[in-house]
Amino acid sequence: MLKIIYAFFLGLLLAIFVGVGINTFYGEPKAPEYTVGLNTYGKEPTPAQIEQQREFDKKVEQHNKKMQPYNRNVSIIALAAAVVFLAVGLIFERRIPVIADGIMLGGVFTLLYSLGRSFASEDTNYTFVVVTIGLAVALYLGYHRFIRTHKTGAA
Repeated sequence: MLKIIYAFFLGLLLAIFVGVGINTFYGEPKAPEYTVGLNTYGKEPTPAQIEQQREFDKKVEQHNKKMQPYNRNVSIIALAAAVVFLAVGLIFERRIPVIADGIMLGGVFTLLYSLGRSFASEDTNYTFVVVTIGLAVALYLGYHRFIRTHKTGAA
C-alpha cells in the first residue's frame, strides 16, 4: 500500500514540477490591471469612466489573444515532458518498478495538464492532436503494462 501512495505522490510531484518550471522559465503575458476608477458602485458611470472601461476591455481582449499562443506553447512543453516521463518510466520499469510507476504516473498527470492547456489555447486542431497523442499513449501503456506482461509471464 505504501508503494502505491509513493508512486502516486511522485507522479503528482512530477506534474507540479513541470507546471512550476514552465511558469518560472516561461512566464505568461502580464494581464492588464483593473483601475479603481472604473468602479461606479451602482451609480451612473461618467463618460470618462465609460471610455476608460472601453480601453480596459480592449487591453483585456489583446491579453486574451496573447494567452492563446502562450497556452498552446505551454501545452507543447508539457506534452514533451509527459512523453519523456513515460519513456523514462518504461525504461526503468523492470529495474526500479516503484519509481518507474511514479514517473509514468507523473507522465499521465503532465499529459492531463497539457490537455487542459490545449483547451485554453482555443485551437481545436491542436487540441485534437493532444487528445490523439494522449489516447495513443494510454493505449500503449495499457497494452505494455497489462497485456504484454501477461503474455510473457512477467508481472
